[in-house]
Amino acid sequence: MSTNVQRHDLTPPPLEEGYWDALLKEGEYAEPVRFIHEIDHHTEIETDSHALYDNGDNSTGSQNDWAAMQHIMDQDQVVILSVVGYNRGGLLVEWQSLRGFVPASQLMNFPATAPLNVRRNALADRIGQTLNLRVIELNPDQNRLILSERAARVEAGERAQILTRLGPGDHVRGSITNLCDFGAFVDLGGLEGLIHISELSWGRVGHPADMLRRGQEIEVYVLSVDRENARIALSLKRLFPDPWKTVNDRYTIGQTVVGTITNVVDFGAFACIEEGLEGLIHVSELAEGHFLHPRNVVSEGQEIEARILSIDSEARRLGLSLRTKP
Repeated sequence: MSTNVQRHDLTPPPLEEGYWDALLKEGEYAEPVRFIHEIDHHTEIETDSHALYDNGDNSTGSQNDWAAMQHIMDQDQVVILSVVGYNRGGLLVEWQSLRGFVPASQLMNFPATAPLNVRRNALADRIGQTLNLRVIELNPDQNRLILSERAARVEAGERAQILTRLGPGDHVRGSITNLCDFGAFVDLGGLEGLIHISELSWGRVGHPADMLRRGQEIEVYVLSVDRENARIALSLKRLFPDPWKTVNDRYTIGQTVVGTITNVVDFGAFACIEEGLEGLIHVSELAEGHFLHPRNVVSEGQEIEARILSIDSEARRLGLSLRTKP
C-alpha cells in the first residue's frame, strides 16, 4: 500500500452533509448491498454494506492516525492509496489503521449512468489499483473518512480559492456529479455546490433527474456562500426572469390560454400555461354536471384550453376554468 503525499498549504472545504445521506438513501445506493473485499487477490469475503459508509473498523484506528489524517486534510494534501474493496456505492481504501470510502460519484471516468452490472464491474476492476485522493470529510467521532478522486485533480488550494472568490449573484459553470431527491450537486472545480430542488425551475419539478443528468455541463447562479461551513447554494431558475413578476402584464382575466395538465388531485387539477406558471382548475370548474373524480375529466400530460378566472401575482396563484359557461 502506498502512502505518498503531495503537500500544499490551504485547507479544503468539506461537502454538504446531505450529500452523504444521499449516498445511502438515493437511487442505486438505496438497496441493501454487500461489501466485496479481496484477500490476497484470490479469496473474496462479504461484510454488511453499512460498514463501508462508517469506514468499518475505524473504531480501532489509532488516535495518532486520525490526527495525521486531519493534518493531511488541513494541508489539502493528495494521498495515493490502494483500493482494497468495493460496494455498489463506491470504493474502499486503507490508510494506516484507517479505512476510507470513495463514493462512485467522486470517481473520475466512472460510468454512473450505465447498467448496474457495468457499474459493478467498473468498481471491481479498481481493486488493486492506486488512486490520487483528497480527504473531503473526516469525522473520528462518526468513524467517517471520505475521499475524492475528483477533488484531487485540481491544483493545490484551488478549491479554497473557489470558495473565497465566489459570491452571491455570480454565474459559474460546473458539471452535475449527483442527483438526489432534494436536489443536484455540481462540481465547480473540485468543490461541490448544491442546487436545491426548489431552485431548479420556476415550475414544478418531480425529481432533479427529470431535467438533469450526471456529467452534464451547466451554468448556475450562486445564491449564497457559507465560507465557515464551506457550503455553496446554487440555482438554475435564477438565471431566468421570474414569470410571476410580469404575469399581470401578459395575461388578463377572461383570457383563453392553452396549457398542459401537470397534476390531478381530489380538489381539482393543475395546468402549466408556460414555464413556471401553473394554475389551479378547481373541481367546480372542470366540467359541467357531475363526475366522480377530476381524473374522470382530465389526465396528466393532457393539453387543455382554459379560461383565466383570477390572477394573484403576490400569492403566485392563477385560477383557471374548463367550463364553457361563466
